[in-house]
Amino acid sequence: MRFLYNIFFIIFFVLSSPYYFMRMRRRGNWQQGFGQRFGKYDPNLKQALTNRHTLWMHAVSVGEVNACLQLIGALEPRLPNLKFVVSTTTTTGMGELQRRLPARSGRSYYPIDRRRCVNRALATIRPSAILLVEAEIWPNFLWHAKARRIPLFLVNARLSDRSYRGYKLFGFLFKPLFASFTGVGAQNEADAARLRDVGCRPEAIQIVGSLKFDAAKLEERQLLDVPAMLRQLGVPPGARLLVGGSTHPGEESILAEKFLQLRVRFPDLFLVLVPRHFERSRDVGRELEARGLKFVYRNEIQSGTLMQPGQVDCLLVNTTGELKYFYEQATVIFVGKSLTSRGGQNPIEPGALGKAIVFGPNMQNFAEAVRSFLAQDGAVQVQDAAELGKTLDELLADTARREQLGRNALKVVRENAGALGRTVDMIVKHLETSELYIAPQKAAPPLTSGLI
Repeated sequence: MRFLYNIFFIIFFVLSSPYYFMRMRRRGNWQQGFGQRFGKYDPNLKQALTNRHTLWMHAVSVGEVNACLQLIGALEPRLPNLKFVVSTTTTTGMGELQRRLPARSGRSYYPIDRRRCVNRALATIRPSAILLVEAEIWPNFLWHAKARRIPLFLVNARLSDRSYRGYKLFGFLFKPLFASFTGVGAQNEADAARLRDVGCRPEAIQIVGSLKFDAAKLEERQLLDVPAMLRQLGVPPGARLLVGGSTHPGEESILAEKFLQLRVRFPDLFLVLVPRHFERSRDVGRELEARGLKFVYRNEIQSGTLMQPGQVDCLLVNTTGELKYFYEQATVIFVGKSLTSRGGQNPIEPGALGKAIVFGPNMQNFAEAVRSFLAQDGAVQVQDAAELGKTLDELLADTARREQLGRNALKVVRENAGALGRTVDMIVKHLETSELYIAPQKAAPPLTSGLI
């Protein structure tokens, strides 16, 4: 089976390489760390890991990177003789690691799933344990980790409908891989049932909730002054701000059209669009131009430049890692990948900010969170573009309704917090008998006077 997998992987890799290379090139900065994708690491990383116990954490992209950052903060006091290395697949994920990962931790790209590349990576990092965030399963990586008897953890685990069908279809390949996990932190009972069905051992699974609820509460240093930027663009204080977050193809044009209609009633309305993939920004810009919108790219705003009110209708954000700062200033937020694409983007972050949230019918990737938001009147779900326009009109006009939605959304986030502590407990429980663990010292007994 392994022989056949490796043959098919090489064929797939050769055929798909031009597509993925073009994607990396469009996103930019692809040369930096490119060799890491083939298990070739900088000598400084090798030296930093010498004679150290290492926990290798893998985060596919930005969302998973945020989960890793909070896990490191919670695990360090419990496993103090451990060094952390975080890998990611995307350049946007690496950008987030470079901005936010503490210097004492290592960062790298995840190796492609060729035997030689995986072996080089494992031989360099020599992890004492491996932690995968969510469920990206690569056979060679897990086969070789298992052969080296490295404990494997899967956290914040969830299976989409598509992934579940794929793992079931190729169960002869994936069931033994899922069975190799030492500990699995599932988000809910439905995911736990699916994980058991694809091969995870029932005794390894623990329902802990979603780390995204805890990640949304993280307080961090403010890196962008959005109000000052809006003043530069001529947006008056107190103006209504419509933010389209993590939008996908087709959604920007819908929001642009709705914005033009809404602005007749709300002259102070300003639009902020944050495409999920910033390399699409030029295409989105052309769509805005075709509709007559006056816009500016985020990375073209010059320091000290002041524009007149009405000179710009829209800010098109073509940078990464800044969405939260625009959410904080929003009047109403539309969560992308929910109207013209399937899956949906994260509604928890705007919920944690107490904002009025609107999303489309396709929120499969956050089904449990969406059910909670809707059940407690913490968000509004629309079925099409026409309903989106009607809903935005109502919310922009009704301050009390917006505030109610925001309060309810924040309540949902607070009620679902705690997954971080439960996940950390699960990991430490499995590792406390190993040399990675140092038990916390017990408090010394109180001194007595010696008199009875």
